[in-house]
Amino acid sequence: MMLNPTWHGIDLRWAYTDLLPTIYRQTSYRRSAYDILHDALIRFAISTNPDRMQQPHAYLHTIVRNLLIDNHKEQAHFVPLITEDTESELAYELDQPRVPSAEHLVDIQQRLDILQKIIDHLPPRCKETFWLYRIEGMAQQDIAEKLGISINMVQRHIMRAMLDLLEAKDLIN
Repeated sequence: MMLNPTWHGIDLRWAYTDLLPTIYRQTSYRRSAYDILHDALIRFAISTNPDRMQQPHAYLHTIVRNLLIDNHKEQAHFVPLITEDTESELAYELDQPRVPSAEHLVDIQQRLDILQKIIDHLPPRCKETFWLYRIEGMAQQDIAEKLGISINMVQRHIMRAMLDLLEAKDLIN
């Protein structure tokens, strides 16, 4: 006789045999998939939402979906150092000193100067909001509370800054 282990109303066999592979297909990393599942289970357990016990699997699935979105947004900020295509090349390149050319350094400096000028010319509140969101990594709710403005206004400031930077993309490229 097979027992279905449950934890806080969740069938753990379902979580590990059905939900975990779904997460893995989204992340492509086994450790990330386990981390997301475990985070979701903890968030499920501490949740006070009444829907949690009415449809526990659907509720857990919603938590997982939100964590996958958060994970994707977080990973978008990083460039992978090693990919399957470049792994063998990277081993060789790591042994070789890498010095950027003077032209490349000047190009980078010019691009950074353009970005800095765009950011400097933003209205003060817009600039501060953009800085807190993109550089400091603060949540929009936290920025709204810190600056004493609505979340809607935080979103407007961020969008204004992003649109200005997108318009300048043509200048940089």
